[in-house]
Amino acid sequence: MIMNGKYAKYYSDESLWEKIKKFSKAAGAKVIYAVLLLYYAMADKNVSIKTKLYIAAALGYFILPADAIFDLSPIIGYSDDLGVLLFALKQISTCITPEVQQKARSKIKEWFEGIEEKELKELEEKIF
Repeated sequence: MIMNGKYAKYYSDESLWEKIKKFSKAAGAKVIYAVLLLYYAMADKNVSIKTKLYIAAALGYFILPADAIFDLSPIIGYSDDLGVLLFALKQISTCITPEVQQKARSKIKEWFEGIEEKELKELEEKIF
């Protein structure tokens, strides 16, 4: 299982930001929004260590270049990443506070100019 923690060793803030910097446009706004929700939830001091390790595993999977579907392949290359990120978000949905959501929304709107609210809502409907 992806969330068993073996991917957590691939997580670091530096490697996450590097992956986002290089591949955010290819991954798309929905994938990056999911990443940001997890990232800001993990940064919340009220989230348990166990939950943070779970989040780190999901983000580690996103960072790791050798996943189930090659990430450089347009559109489908990030479908497995989005699936893992959505699964993790559903598992930790109670940790997605309005503050976490607002931080993620602010950052995604900064990075993806002109993103429609509808796109973010579609992802949120799959989580909550």
